[in-house]
Amino acid sequence: KMNKPLLSMRRSAILLISCILFNTSIFSQENFLDSLIQELSLHKEKDTVRVKILNQLAFVNYSNDPPQSIIYVEEAMKLADEIKSVKGKARSFYLKGVIYLEQANFKVAIENIEKAVELYSSLDDLSGIAKCSNAFGVLYYYKGNSKQALKHYKEALNLKEKLGDENNEGLIYNIGNVYSDMGEYQKALINFEKVLDIYRKKNDEQGVLSCLNSIATVYYEQGNYPLSLKYYNESLQVSENISDSIGMFRSLNNLGNLYRQQDLNDKALSFYNRALAIQAAKYNVKNITALKNNIGGIYYEKEEFNTAINYYNESIALCREIDDNANLSSGLNGLGFVYFETKEYSKALTYFKEACEITLLNNDPYDLLDAYHGMTDSYFGMKKYDLALVNAKKLAQLSAEYGLLRHEKNAYALLSDIYEKTGSYKKALESHQQYQLLNDSLFNKANVEKIAQLEAEYKYKQALDSANIKELQLVKTVMTTSQDLEKSEQKILLGVAGFLIVALILGIIIFLLKLKNVKSEAQNIAIEQKLLRSQMTPHFIFNSLSVLQGMILNKEEKKAVSYLSKFSKLLRIILENSRDKTVSLNQELTAVENYLTLQNIEETKAFKYTVEVDNGIDKSQFKIPPMLIQPFIENAIEHAFEGQIGNKKIDIHLSYIDEKLICTINDNGIGVDAQKTHQSQDKKSLATTITSERLDILSKDFNMKGSVRVEDKKKKNEKGTLVTLVIPYKIQAA
Repeated sequence: KMNKPLLSMRRSAILLISCILFNTSIFSQENFLDSLIQELSLHKEKDTVRVKILNQLAFVNYSNDPPQSIIYVEEAMKLADEIKSVKGKARSFYLKGVIYLEQANFKVAIENIEKAVELYSSLDDLSGIAKCSNAFGVLYYYKGNSKQALKHYKEALNLKEKLGDENNEGLIYNIGNVYSDMGEYQKALINFEKVLDIYRKKNDEQGVLSCLNSIATVYYEQGNYPLSLKYYNESLQVSENISDSIGMFRSLNNLGNLYRQQDLNDKALSFYNRALAIQAAKYNVKNITALKNNIGGIYYEKEEFNTAINYYNESIALCREIDDNANLSSGLNGLGFVYFETKEYSKALTYFKEACEITLLNNDPYDLLDAYHGMTDSYFGMKKYDLALVNAKKLAQLSAEYGLLRHEKNAYALLSDIYEKTGSYKKALESHQQYQLLNDSLFNKANVEKIAQLEAEYKYKQALDSANIKELQLVKTVMTTSQDLEKSEQKILLGVAGFLIVALILGIIIFLLKLKNVKSEAQNIAIEQKLLRSQMTPHFIFNSLSVLQGMILNKEEKKAVSYLSKFSKLLRIILENSRDKTVSLNQELTAVENYLTLQNIEETKAFKYTVEVDNGIDKSQFKIPPMLIQPFIENAIEHAFEGQIGNKKIDIHLSYIDEKLICTINDNGIGVDAQKTHQSQDKKSLATTITSERLDILSKDFNMKGSVRVEDKKKKNEKGTLVTLVIPYKIQAA
């Protein structure tokens, strides 16, 4: 069977306060609040001015202190009734609806917003109706109904355009959020970047905060984790600067999601716990349901199932209270997969079916596909293969429609298992082949970015060439014109010509420097690709597949499944690491240990190995270039023990001495000098050559010397080879 699926992660709702209320600006929260309180104490008259002040106080308090906000809005409503201010009362109903909306009390929110619409309509106040339409859009977005949310946002936008109101950034932002949830990422980014520019010009930090979170989320959904991390960190900094507890909560939760997606579960959990500790965020129950689902997912992956069940049940209970279908479906799926892992298939099936019913209404592709995956797994576990087949086919069909390769890959893996169990071996083979194709497609996505980078560099070089040609044409024109000048103007001409010549020389120098830089980057990419090929040699891949085939023929099913899992995980790590300039030392060592495990599975080639890291090294903080260590380990495995039987050993040790990160690969084989006699005299180690070339470039990029030294231990009266690798690194703050 397939490994446990990575459950969909819910980010916190990232909605902009000023977007709901169409405020033109947000002032410093504390100063504005103090000035309003003072203004209220001075203005004792029972009139529309006092109603307006009370409504403003309700708005300023509604995010961080909802109970106080309700007190202000109730007083405003009572006074509006007393002085018969219909507009003031409409505003109070609207604000009360927004307060309960932010707390995810949708029933009370709808009642109050509908009353506001009724009063605004009686006044023919299109601006007020537009605000209510936007609030309904937010409400349906919270409930996970993207289609209804988009409908109400567009209604609000049409009303504002009818009024000639050009301050539409709030609606543009909210529509961007809907596009993001629907997977239309390009449209979403266009909206968010447009609004971000507006809010920066207005110095509106609340608006900037929400846009940063939303842009980061789009990049997260697209798998661009470095850019996503950049924007999430920036959003956290902004929320801390303005003491926005809800903003901090959302940024911390999103950072947790980002690290969890990269299998850094302990780091993710630390961010989730920091978010959970923010007291003011607990007024927004929807945020808490999303967070508890995410924490439940962490414990599910850690196989601490009882703890996972507790978090999922807490989230599900809260979701049912506030009618939060979006997070309810995620919680139900999570609980279903936990019970599937504990082999309580009937119980798991109940939760998957409910999640499926909800997501079919909400049109959430990720939760819907998780539900079909879970139902397939459950029926398979119950040996109801006909029902498992129906759900697996549905999973494959919907995955293809939504363009979600990872889910489609899992669907064909499940289909292959089902067909094998039912004796349809031809279909099982076809499904497995389709699974392999999709798996390869996922791996190849890492190389698309490199191709795009090369294409961008090529276009940039073309632009430089074009600029240089225009500059030469300009010089030629000036030179031609100079021949017609009077002799009395020759001194001025010489000065101008001299200036142009200097400018031309400088232009050529700049062009050559930039061209050199482009060539250097292209060379670096080429070396990285060579190194990737050296890690994934055909010999290694075909040898691994042969071992796997042997296990299958020998009917060693459990061993084959374990081996296939490790082999696919190693390929995934290698390809994912290859697209990043730096990876954590922890990720690199995970890849190394997976590789050693796979290579050591054949008894004829068995060897002992150790991987040791000095206690002073925090593996999560050191960022190093990927794919530096493994090629030397492969070299030792393939060549160090030629003709040697038994007592084969490879020791990998990492130390941090004099601010140098040093990795040694030590074997007790025949020694590098003896290896050379077995090979052609002019054949050098591919790993050493490529790594040396790469280290020359990395030393400049990291501003830190990197090196590799290979020596035969016979000089020390010992047996074997010692490779000493000095690795350039960066230290990332915890």
